[in-house]
Amino acid sequence: MKAIQMREPGGPDVLSLVDLPRPELDTETDVLVRLEAAGVNPVDTKIRSRGTLVPQTLTAVLGCDGAGVVEAVGAGVTRFKPGDAVWFCYGGLGGPRGNYAEYAVVDEQVAQPKPASLDFVQAAAAPLVLITAWEALYDRAGLHQGQQALIHAGAGGVGHVAIQLARLAGARVAATVSGPEKASFVHELGAEYAINYKEESLLHCLSDWTGGRGVDVAFDTVGPEVFRQTIPAMAVYGDLVTILDPAGDLDLKEARNRNLRISLELMLTPQLGGLPEALAHQGEILRRCGELFDDGKLTIHVAETFPLEQAAAAHRRLEAGGATGKLVLTIG
Repeated sequence: MKAIQMREPGGPDVLSLVDLPRPELDTETDVLVRLEAAGVNPVDTKIRSRGTLVPQTLTAVLGCDGAGVVEAVGAGVTRFKPGDAVWFCYGGLGGPRGNYAEYAVVDEQVAQPKPASLDFVQAAAAPLVLITAWEALYDRAGLHQGQQALIHAGAGGVGHVAIQLARLAGARVAATVSGPEKASFVHELGAEYAINYKEESLLHCLSDWTGGRGVDVAFDTVGPEVFRQTIPAMAVYGDLVTILDPAGDLDLKEARNRNLRISLELMLTPQLGGLPEALAHQGEILRRCGELFDDGKLTIHVAETFPLEQAAAAHRRLEAGGATGKLVLTIG
């Protein structure tokens, strides 16, 4: 099969198109998927530049997100049959199992039926960002109706679905953006307030928006400096969730004074730790999101697509920054 492989860490040019053996079913609950598309995520570029997350592997087929058609199933599979369309988030952390390829093997508990309202490109764009946003807002922060929530980088891959999930929970939403076009985009998704972080003070804007009390929930998808700037903009007893390392030299005195609950979100933990119950929970998140897509309550925005052989170009585009929504590789 055709696949994109990295043989060593480095820049986008370490990604090369190769021929690899088609993966085999290893267990009775495995599903072989002929991939139609694969999502491109920041974790892919980090693994490419820094090295694999799976120990003792150097080469890797990247790509956590996939969507395609079931080609074969193990003897114990009960939920799928050949010909079924599926989407999932699994693989891509090291070794040969990833989704920048024509075929992938996943356990049936990880895969879910593709939402009928999404094509394969849209379905491949969605899983990782949906799971990340769901776990951060619902599982970590316990976001609920009537709260005021801040979503950083609201026009980004995770941010634009986080806005929608926050609104579905009944929260009022503010989002940070880099300019007027992205402000219009997040308003269309349901954000009540768009803050241009290049021109406006986060603290002053949120103080005005919340009547001085601060936001109940904040979701950081950017990094340490943004995390630090968000602390004084939080309400007392608020929830601050980040998907990044907030840095070891962080002064948490103000967070402690506000009695904040700080949570870390890494949706890759179930894969890295081999946690079947947690993987099943992520599969359930996708199932429920699939229903939301088909009910017209959730959308995914694909900014640009690239053919499989142009994976390096997709990485360059992602690392350049500024994309609205997601990038996707098309396969076949």
